[in-house]
Amino acid sequence: MEQGTTETEARREPRVWPRALGLFGVVLVSSVFVHPGVVIGVPLALLLAARGFGNLVAPTVVARVILIVAGGRDGPADGLWYAERAWAVLLGGWFLALTLIAPAWRLTSRALAAAAGAAAVAAGVFAVRAGSWMALDGAVTRSMRAEIETTMDALSIIGGGEAISAEMLQTAQAVAEAQISVFPALLAIESLAALAVAWWARARLLGERGPGLAPLRDFRFNDHLVWVLVVGLVLVVTQSGAALARVGSNAVFFMGALYALRGAAVYLFVSGGLSIFGSVILVILMTLVPSVLLGTAALIGIGDTWLDLRARIAEKAV
Repeated sequence: MEQGTTETEARREPRVWPRALGLFGVVLVSSVFVHPGVVIGVPLALLLAARGFGNLVAPTVVARVILIVAGGRDGPADGLWYAERAWAVLLGGWFLALTLIAPAWRLTSRALAAAAGAAAVAAGVFAVRAGSWMALDGAVTRSMRAEIETTMDALSIIGGGEAISAEMLQTAQAVAEAQISVFPALLAIESLAALAVAWWARARLLGERGPGLAPLRDFRFNDHLVWVLVVGLVLVVTQSGAALARVGSNAVFFMGALYALRGAAVYLFVSGGLSIFGSVILVILMTLVPSVLLGTAALIGIGDTWLDLRARIAEKAV
């Protein structure tokens, strides 16, 4: 997810699209209430507008984004409709500002800072407007539970009208409740991936060969963010109230995802990549024991914070 400007990276540019496709998959999987088209489209439109339109494709994309942001609903706009667009504007605005002010920052750093800035503004609004957070949380909860019911009904129709088994229904409801609990963390993960996709799309639409997405093996972030994980764990363990425990669980979930990705990057750096056979094994393990695999990757990522494993390996290779 880093910015690459060397000639070598430019020659590799045709192969960058799978990385963007993978990140788009992350956006889809982690999407809770902010529509993927909105969370990607608004930052992309802001980036294109700030750069200027070098061809006819860019303004066409911006016009399409405006239609998506203005429309995308069947009935009257509700609180979630406004909330998702407000978040996308905050996120895109922060990312554009950081891109203009600190263009030398890595893409990961700018995306993390933009998400943090947008979250800080949102937290300020929630603090000033009493009850606004409870209203949003309740709206997201109702929306996600309604989606589960719709999905179960669709599966029942596909199955010839047969009732969904109690076990499947219970599992789906448990997954939904878990997602509801950590939806702020899921939103943060979605936002980071969306900004990376928007940055990649900007370069492609403007015909720039430079800015791209670096390989996963190079993924890293500021080591000091480990304290976010530590504070989150403390809040979860101490159980200082439901609100603080939820803040802690969201911090642990978000940082756990980042460290799992960092652990995967370390593994790819050490192994040199995954073969077809290795990819098949990975899919099987993710299906059978996802928690074990992700937990191991997160531990490797956390260890990389102090040991800087890739730098050590590179030094020995010299």
